[in-house]
Formats: sequence, C-alpha cells, structure tokens
Amino acid sequence: MERPVVACYCATFLKPEMLHIYRQLTALERVRPIVIARKRENEAHFPFAPLQLVRHSSLHFLRRLWFKDICRAPWPISPNERDRLRHALDQGPAQLLHIYFGHIAVHLQPLIDAWPRPCVVSFHGADVQVDMDKPAYRAATARMLESVRLVLVRSRSLRDAVIRIGCPEEKIRIQRTGIPLNEFPFRRRTWPANGAWRFVQASRLIEKKGLATSLRAFAKFAARFPQSHFALAGDGPLREQLQTLAGELGVADKISFPGFLEQSELRALFDRSHIFLHPSETGVDGNQEGVPNAMLEAMASGLPVFATAHGGIPEAIENGVSGILVAEGDAAALAAKLLEYANAPERLAEIAHRGAEAIAENFDQAKNVRKLEDFYFEAMR
Repeated sequence: MERPVVACYCATFLKPEMLHIYRQLTALERVRPIVIARKRENEAHFPFAPLQLVRHSSLHFLRRLWFKDICRAPWPISPNERDRLRHALDQGPAQLLHIYFGHIAVHLQPLIDAWPRPCVVSFHGADVQVDMDKPAYRAATARMLESVRLVLVRSRSLRDAVIRIGCPEEKIRIQRTGIPLNEFPFRRRTWPANGAWRFVQASRLIEKKGLATSLRAFAKFAARFPQSHFALAGDGPLREQLQTLAGELGVADKISFPGFLEQSELRALFDRSHIFLHPSETGVDGNQEGVPNAMLEAMASGLPVFATAHGGIPEAIENGVSGILVAEGDAAALAAKLLEYANAPERLAEIAHRGAEAIAENFDQAKNVRKLEDFYFEAMR
C-alpha cells in the first residue's frame, strides 16, 4: 500500500538548533515526508530529499515592511506565493500539510484557506509568544488556530499557552520531542574525589536559557571546589556578555565556551562531564521553553540535571527524583543544591538513573514518531 504524502513546511531547512525536526522527519515510516522551504542551510549536516524551495516574491521585503511596521500586523503571503506553494503541494501530491512553528503558520493563512486538504501546525516553545502583545498578531494567530485541523505542542505548558490564545482544547495534541536513545547510551559517572567537578550546559546563548544564573551558581560552587570547570556549549548573541560576567565573577579561568558542537563532540563532552545545568527562565518578552532537547539528551546519557520549574521542564523532571528543580533566576538556591549533592554523590547517581529511565519511558524517539504518525492519520480522516 502506498504511503500518504505529508508535506512539511519549514521556512529555513535547517538551522543548527533544529536537529529535533530533522530527526523527526527522517524517522517517519508510515507516511512519506516531503519538505517545502524558503531557503536551505547546512545541507551537508541535514541531507534530505525530496525538498522543494519556494522563495519569497521580489516584493516580499516591501510587503513585510508595510504590514509589520506600518500596519503592525503579520504579513500574509502574496497571491503569487500562495499559488506557488499550492503547486508544490499538488506536485507531491500531498495529503496533509504540517507547518513547523506557529508564528510562521500565521503568514501562511492564505494558503491554509485556499488548499482543500487538512493542515496541522506545531508549536515548539518561543513561537507561542511571538508578538502576542500586539492585538493584530494575536487575532491572526487565533484565526490560524481555528483554520487548521490539529495543533501539536511539545508540552502541557505550551498546550495551556495556545488555549489562552483561543485554540479549542479538543484540537490540541501533545507531541513530545523524541530522543534517539541509541545515540545517547547511559554511562555511569565516576564522581571526582579531588573536587574537580565538570559542569556542562548546551544551548543557544540566549536569555531564556538562564545562562547568567548558571554562571552565578557555578561561581558560588567554585568557591568551595576551586578545581571545578564549566563548559557552556553553544553560540548566540549573549556570548560576549557571558564572558564578561564570568570575568566579573572571578571564574573566567574555569569557564570555556566551545561554541556549537556536532553531535559526536557533544556526546564526548557529556561523557567527560559530571553535572548538566539548564536553569531556564521566562524572557522579558514572555519567551519560554518547551522541553529543552539538550537537557533530554543529557538525562538519557546519565548526567544528573539541575534545572528550574519552568515551561515544560517539570514534565520531564520530577524534583528530587529524576533531577533537581529550583525557582527561575535563583542562583543561590541552585548553588546550594549543587553543593548539597556534591557532598553526597551517591544521591547524584540515583537521580541520574531515574532521569535516564524517565527519558526512556516518555521521550523515546521511536514511540513519539509513531504517535506523530497517528496524529497525521487522525487529521487526514
């Protein structure tokens, strides 16, 4: 029996931080995915076919300027773009359109209205808050949510957020990020007898990742364990600011910024580390996490995770059982927990085991991709 074709729209295929999308697409078995994108990046890292590029029209910049800056409303794609996207769908021939990221789907409203087949949209975290303080954007998002067949979210906290925007609850399905467990096998850690603790955080260097809180907590920890080290893997606009803060805290010599790492390099960093930090916090613009992928990978690999009761994180971590959670922005509380567990490393081993078990139970990629396929078939009925 021929598999139904699902067209996956991702405006940029793919940014480095979108590995979870690539994993999801390439693991689909019961449907045949095709990709439609505006531009392609990192092709060597994310090979995929068939992929069709449908670029913006020549007047896109002016349309975007008019709607965003003058009308203060989301710009809808032009009739010409709508028709070219519809042609790409018909060439598939696609039976379903999956639009990645809610704030992108808003601009595709003319296509959603014109295409006779069902559409689903997925929210991944920050996209649920983009421009929601502007009435026109909020109204356009509510309309888009009304137009699509199903709305996929990565956590219960995101489900609640889209309900507040106006999405009917019966349309929402929780579609968790899947982790390929075979790529992050559990490894028992040997805790340092000489106090040379190795911390790691892997994320984009942006506000909601709580990196300043991580540095402040680590500085307090390093005052007690001066041989400790902290690697902040990733890149982003806060890099220089974080390096300055490390200097002000007196721990610049104990901090490294290895930049964005390939998966093999990241796994190697996990393997030589003892504790993973991820004290996420809500940004000034309301930006928040779903469930951070790197945190899930760290848990699967056997790293005990110290994080915050933020966004979807408590859906992956039971405080004191499969990880440690403190309040957002509370560096003192985070440092206190780190010191407490460093002095009782047998408790670290317990939460490391429980964390890996939680990932295997709830975030296994194979299970979650099968669930995604179920949602596709539901939407196509």
